[in-house]
Amino acid sequence: MGARKIELMDTTLRDGEQTSGVSFLPSEKLQIAKALLEELKVDRIEVASARVSEGELEGVQRITQWAAQKGLLQKVEVLGFVDTPISVHWILEAGAKVLNLLTKGSLNHLQHQLKKTPAQHFSEIETCISYAVAKGLEVNVYLEDWSNGMKHSPEYTKSIIEFLSHQPIRRIMLPDTLGILSPREVREYLHQFLSAYPQIHFDFHAHNDYDLSVANVLEALQEGVSGIHTTINGLGERAGNAPLESVIAVIKDFTDLEVGIQEQKIYRVSKLVEQISGQYIPANKPVVGENVFTQTAGIHADGDNKKNLYFSDLLPERFGRQRKYALGKTSGKANIVKNLESLGISLEPEELAKVTQRIIALGDKKERVTTEDLPYIISDVLQHDAIAKLISIEDYQMTQGKGLRPSMHLRLQVSGNSYDATGTGDGQYDAFMNAVANIYSSLHRELPKLVNYQVSIPPGGKTDALVETVITWEHGKLFKTKGLDSDQTVAAMMATEKMLNILETLPSV
Repeated sequence: MGARKIELMDTTLRDGEQTSGVSFLPSEKLQIAKALLEELKVDRIEVASARVSEGELEGVQRITQWAAQKGLLQKVEVLGFVDTPISVHWILEAGAKVLNLLTKGSLNHLQHQLKKTPAQHFSEIETCISYAVAKGLEVNVYLEDWSNGMKHSPEYTKSIIEFLSHQPIRRIMLPDTLGILSPREVREYLHQFLSAYPQIHFDFHAHNDYDLSVANVLEALQEGVSGIHTTINGLGERAGNAPLESVIAVIKDFTDLEVGIQEQKIYRVSKLVEQISGQYIPANKPVVGENVFTQTAGIHADGDNKKNLYFSDLLPERFGRQRKYALGKTSGKANIVKNLESLGISLEPEELAKVTQRIIALGDKKERVTTEDLPYIISDVLQHDAIAKLISIEDYQMTQGKGLRPSMHLRLQVSGNSYDATGTGDGQYDAFMNAVANIYSSLHRELPKLVNYQVSIPPGGKTDALVETVITWEHGKLFKTKGLDSDQTVAAMMATEKMLNILETLPSV
């Protein structure tokens, strides 16, 4: 007998859209639905709530029209209410075939929100199910606030499940609506129903208010539920829902259950939802966060070089990602070698040592040095190493304010002596150059002509990216110097410092 197959229903387009500040356009809903069903290959998607808006209706119609053409219409589900015939008609107009009927799973909700008795509620549910089935819809039933029901009104909650066990429905869906259950409670409550009603397909729907959604899903699966609900990136009200990416990793690595999701597509779909929703993924979020497959400590990179000592089953390639080795103040040579290998660059041992020290120094100034920064750093270090340093910038203070010309107070060391000067200009670098010119004028020295000034950042650089400034000078002949720093003006100053030292070696003209 093969592994037990688990059905996964993703509700990013319904419950996920209840995230504060998230609203999908009809075209965006279709794009996400296609990614979920065609790329990730989830078993079912819940795409909307009935009666919400005209835009919601259009979004569902686009999805159902596409799904019908692809033979996937039965995988598209819509949340509806006990309001015969309103929700059923809305779903039919939307072109969907599956109603997820929202009922009350706790006596508290029933009495205070609907202000009805159990008998009244059950009668209305039966009427709604009968009407929906007569109109050709498949029906699943949500027990809203089921977890609170089991805590505070278990007799009522058990009675509604007993009632539903005799209805023509496909699934009973048990939500931890407020995310209040512990894994132990999930196991205990589910055991009662799974043992009493082995013929019923139960889904478990977790919320993440205590950061227990994935743990609770694992307990539900091990207890024997047939289906689970997730959202991409854990989108959802308050702290969100169980994140699909983590749930799939847990199923694959901690159970012998079978799930049909295409793992290698998870990261791409996660980034798509991030872009469309505007809800950015935390860097340390498992599976899809920017940092989770990045080794920062040099000892870890060294361990990976020695029989992958810091690898686990959670390999980035499974999810369409790659392992990275961060460059910064905790980097060792092993981190840098890993990054150099990915770029096809090799350095001599003494060059590697100097590049390592430069990266550590830069890491003290900015959060992280990227792989894309590396060629810039190497170029800067190798040029810097080739120039004798007779002149250096000892200290500086830049001032700039609205309505004021930028000014620079500079202390320059020339052949062991310190010189101070102040300059103003049209920009910070212009002010710096005027301060240098004042010092050189007092020394009766001539500065070369600045011919070209080029600034670039590594591809994909952010506001804290390293800046490379390349300046072309003319002093009898043309020559170039480079500067590298996370501050554009400082990078230009570093390039100028190199120019001043090269100037010391050029013949007078």
